[in-house]
Amino acid sequence: MKQKTGLFFGSFNPVHIGHLIVAAYMRDFTDLEQVWFVVSPQNPLKDKNSLLPDHHRLMLLKTAIENDPGLRVSDIEFKMPKPSYTIHTLTWLAEKYPDKEFVLIAGSDILESFHKWKNYEVLLEFYSVYIYNRPGSVPGKYLNHPSIKFFDAPLMEISSSFIRNAIGNGKDVRYMLPPGVWEYVKEMHFYE
Repeated sequence: MKQKTGLFFGSFNPVHIGHLIVAAYMRDFTDLEQVWFVVSPQNPLKDKNSLLPDHHRLMLLKTAIENDPGLRVSDIEFKMPKPSYTIHTLTWLAEKYPDKEFVLIAGSDILESFHKWKNYEVLLEFYSVYIYNRPGSVPGKYLNHPSIKFFDAPLMEISSSFIRNAIGNGKDVRYMLPPGVWEYVKEMHFYE
């Protein structure tokens, strides 16, 4: 039987405890056996100027989850053509790891623009999507879709942009980041 593995995509700029809570919840409270953080090299919709270089964001994630065998980090999208499309990444991973059944993990806020994703119908035909509910977003037409399951993961009103801005303003956000990540960010003077 294939190992059910969740893929949690993001820029993780930086990874924070909210990301880790969602990943751990999906691993422990659903039928997923493992969750992989897929670090996106560059989201075409996000400002590149505030984005840490890929290798630093990858290192922050590895630091955050180094002692948890149920969580992994993937840099697969760094090696793929830009911009990266979720369907291409899923297809590539499914071919490379035939022993795994990949499931996309995302917040409910993606559903508003999901119909704009490249080949989203194909994605829903061949893959499951596990959605964690976020305040203010409505599932709409996807509520009863057979490929989409909804979960009430514990949520924190915390974002990477909030953390970047806080650090830029000299605030101490150590408790919003995993300890090793906070140390790395401070040592490297990121976001200051």
